[in-house]
Amino acid sequence: MQIYLVGGAVRDHLLGLPVRERDWVVVGATPGELEQLGYRRVGRDFPVYLHPATSEEYALARTERKTGPGYRGFEVHAAPSVTLEEDLRRRDLTINAMAQAADGEIVDPSGGRAHLDARLLHHVSDAFREDPVRILRVARFAARLHDLGFRVAPATLDLMRAMVRAGEVAALVPERVWQETASALAEPRPDVFIQVLRDCGALAVIFPELDALFGVPQPAQWHPEIDTGVHLGLALRQAARLGLGTEARFAVLVHDLGKGTTPPAELPRHTGHEERSVGLVNALCQRLTVPNRYRDLAVAVARHHGLCHRALELRPATLLKLLEGIDAFRRGERVHDFLGACEADARGRTGLEDRPYPQRDLILAAWHAARGVDSRAVAAGDGTGTGLTGEQLGEAIRTARLAAVAAARERFDAA
Repeated sequence: MQIYLVGGAVRDHLLGLPVRERDWVVVGATPGELEQLGYRRVGRDFPVYLHPATSEEYALARTERKTGPGYRGFEVHAAPSVTLEEDLRRRDLTINAMAQAADGEIVDPSGGRAHLDARLLHHVSDAFREDPVRILRVARFAARLHDLGFRVAPATLDLMRAMVRAGEVAALVPERVWQETASALAEPRPDVFIQVLRDCGALAVIFPELDALFGVPQPAQWHPEIDTGVHLGLALRQAARLGLGTEARFAVLVHDLGKGTTPPAELPRHTGHEERSVGLVNALCQRLTVPNRYRDLAVAVARHHGLCHRALELRPATLLKLLEGIDAFRRGERVHDFLGACEADARGRTGLEDRPYPQRDLILAAWHAARGVDSRAVAAGDGTGTGLTGEQLGEAIRTARLAAVAAARERFDAA
């Protein structure tokens, strides 16, 4: 039995990056031998075990043979006779197909170290085409490593385009598309994920609503970059720059979907695109089984981001309506994500990346003031001794919140 550190841990160590997790491959062993040593099996489709002390994943060396469409159409063969090199050759990218022995020796049958030095994301072999998930993974690695100078190798991009033309991408299951997308949104350059998918043609298959934004003009007065797809990329960069979480980044990703359905005769204006965006967001989330918390924030941003941008012009009653519209009094944790997504949208415009966004401060001030209203005191303060209930209480609380928002607005304007 021989055990090797493999994959991302070896790659990140050679790049001088923090190692997020460690995976191991076991050569020359059987499932029974690992189980006798206390390893616990967790893999359903192929033998993966958890170390009894560290809980790190240990997989038996294996090969794979394509038997059907999509990423599930594989026959896996794991046996003591499978060599380390055979196991490494089934992997996606050369930089992920290296192993490290116990003595520190790097096993690199596909030239991964050379591609690390050249900053290339290059496929291991033509077998890459057998698994469409690898298109998503390459785009995700491009989003992670772009700022280190990495780019997709031309030959790999050509192979990805051929896979799209062959219909492999259409076989991806929604849950896996969402899993890879959510991971990519958390990377340093989520905009690169979208760009790589578009470069190979996969974006039009997986996210046709996003692909439709490219080439659609916007008024230059508000969007110097003009192209809606370009604006999307700029806004995603700002979302990462602002340190937003993945829920807010997803909201940025889909906030302008309605602009892709604006009648050509109305361009470059996009009247009513907010409500069109809401319908498209709901449909996309249903198709990809996006978690409800992502969907709800994305719908709030799609519907209300224009109102948020105009916050400095709004009357107190409209400010309160905005807070109610994003469910700020029941879902207070949503407020900062909503404002972060709106700020990324406002800054995601050519030449305007560093402009201030005072709308955030005003809306936060209004929210803090309104949520400070004591509903119990309002209920007991009708002067009759019986207290307020039902619709009367709701209206009284809203009146008190409106007064608090108006006072906060006055303080903000005076500052």
